[in-house]
Amino acid sequence: MLQLGAVNAASADTSPLPAPVYTIAGSWRLGGDGGWDLLALEASGARLFVSRGDRVDVFETVSGKLAGTIANTAGVHGIAFAPALKRGFTSNGRSNSISVFELDTLKIIQSAPVSGKQPDAIIYDPQQNHIIAGNGDSANLSVLDASTLQILATVPLPGPPELMAVDPSGTLYVNIRTESAKLVAVDGKSLGVKATWTLAGCSNPTGLALDASHHRLFSACQNQVMAVTDSMSGRQVARVAIGGGSDGAAFDADLGLVFSSNGADGTLTVIHQETADEYRVVATLTTQTSARTMALDPLSHKVYLAAGKFGATPPATEQQPHPRPSLEPDSFSILIAQPK
Repeated sequence: MLQLGAVNAASADTSPLPAPVYTIAGSWRLGGDGGWDLLALEASGARLFVSRGDRVDVFETVSGKLAGTIANTAGVHGIAFAPALKRGFTSNGRSNSISVFELDTLKIIQSAPVSGKQPDAIIYDPQQNHIIAGNGDSANLSVLDASTLQILATVPLPGPPELMAVDPSGTLYVNIRTESAKLVAVDGKSLGVKATWTLAGCSNPTGLALDASHHRLFSACQNQVMAVTDSMSGRQVARVAIGGGSDGAAFDADLGLVFSSNGADGTLTVIHQETADEYRVVATLTTQTSARTMALDPLSHKVYLAAGKFGATPPATEQQPHPRPSLEPDSFSILIAQPK
């Protein structure tokens, strides 16, 4: 049976440990021009990579100080890492390209076009040494050799791709952002779609997280629901209430917690995994309106959220029928949530 919001008390009593309560423990007032999109934390937790429109700013997590900048990434959305190659990658939406940079120096060493339009989310598959970009305007995936940036395949999808996850077997999962939401599974070796599942009760999913041990996928949906899917069968096992305007999901395997960062209402939903099929909201933490994307550090259990303050939305014009409000000068910040 699907669970919405909270599970019953009997299920809650089976939890081995109480879920920790989170608090906003600090923030970095970073400022700077431009908006932002996705965040990425390298495996050591030492540096946080923040996409800022035409560049990626890199910050030391111990101090919040700027460690460097990856420039000339027009319309950058996502960042991915290939530690074995000592390389990182950015998806550049305005130039329809991927850039490769050295992890130690942050210097761009190569750029190459993708096979679609408006690359957004990006992910590295270490099993196949593939770098994969989800192309929002062309509803497909570009799969490239991570060492050479040669395009290996273009995978058609049933709608615009959002965030992705890859499991230890190399299967790639992709949220499809449509009103009748879908979740697609792609075989990492054949690069063919092996399953397309409907996300019942979910519309326009964005953030996606994976619990590899229990084979569970967590899709953050725009109708304030997180859909939980069995990654082996496509069966939906739960739906959990979350905040509005979510664009990020994360799973902390050690704590058994699922997170949703909700930009419209300025909250972080913290969900405890009671069992693989049962979930309970344990906290709704006030963050800041616009804090819609995040990165989880599984070592420290900290959650980093990007936020800023915006002015009024300008009137629509023929050139810009859907204008966005401008970011107030020097208002960009990173909020840090952690267990009390």
